[in-house]
Amino acid sequence: MATIPLILPNTSHWQGRDFLDLGDLTTSELQELLSLAAMLKNKHLSGAAYRPLAGKTLGMIFEKASTRTRVSFEVAMFQLGGHALFLSGHDTQIGRGEPVSDTARVLSRYVDGLMIRTFEHEKVIELARNATVPVINGLTDLHHPCQVLADLLTLWEKKGALAGLTVAYVGDGNNMANSWLVAAPKLGLNLRVATPAGYECDPGVIAQAQALAKAHGTELLLTTDPVAAVQDADMIYTDVWASMGQEAEQGERLAKFAGFQVNEELVKNAKPDYLFMHCLPAHRGEEVSAGVIDGPNSVIIDEAENRLHVQKAILVAAMA
Repeated sequence: MATIPLILPNTSHWQGRDFLDLGDLTTSELQELLSLAAMLKNKHLSGAAYRPLAGKTLGMIFEKASTRTRVSFEVAMFQLGGHALFLSGHDTQIGRGEPVSDTARVLSRYVDGLMIRTFEHEKVIELARNATVPVINGLTDLHHPCQVLADLLTLWEKKGALAGLTVAYVGDGNNMANSWLVAAPKLGLNLRVATPAGYECDPGVIAQAQALAKAHGTELLLTTDPVAAVQDADMIYTDVWASMGQEAEQGERLAKFAGFQVNEELVKNAKPDYLFMHCLPAHRGEEVSAGVIDGPNSVIIDEAENRLHVQKAILVAAMA
């Protein structure tokens, strides 16, 4: 872990800052958050109390169902001395047509920070534009930055370094793949993304990633061949084939993604000590076989735990 400098974020630099998209962060800023997350994790595991958010409240707006996001943010705020307020889209006026701008301005008078888990990325941008407190993207259809930050922390912990590693993403070109595209080059990671034809990542994100890979001298491969993607990979990543809101496409997607399952045969092409990651929830027998996700190379539980620690880092950086 010593390969990434343990640098605490400068308060004046991070105070009040939004966390919407890993594409907004520089290499050093990503390193700062990862380092702070590692420090907070070590402090927590040692049993030392650290409550820099005492007396502060995080408003959490959920328009998508959640297990890990809700629990990890609530526990993070509790452990940091603050309070988290759950706001369901069904129970608030935003779910009944109130403009996001009004919601942002009003809630900013009540809470010290906002986290939102929703569908359209534009809604997060509008919330941040109108709020006077930090806004954190807990997930949108375009990006899932908190999850990828947790993935990066896990990869760093397991491999000891990030630069020069090769990450293979196999499956749907969704929010997970998009966030990997804009983060990997900045930390010196080579990235290969294999998706079925017609299910590629967002074109604007691809263009951004291609420019980043060129600037940082890393490999970026976009392919429809899962074997080419995982060849000698240090890590293999996948996600569900039909995300929330795509349930009507489930049958069609099962047919189109049939050759993209991460299974025992596919992972033979990766390095023997490859890591397997999945943001969860997972569908065993669909995007991944039980033998892989429950096998010795899988680090999905460590990865899920690290959501807590990276989100604590984001909260401390923006709200302390």
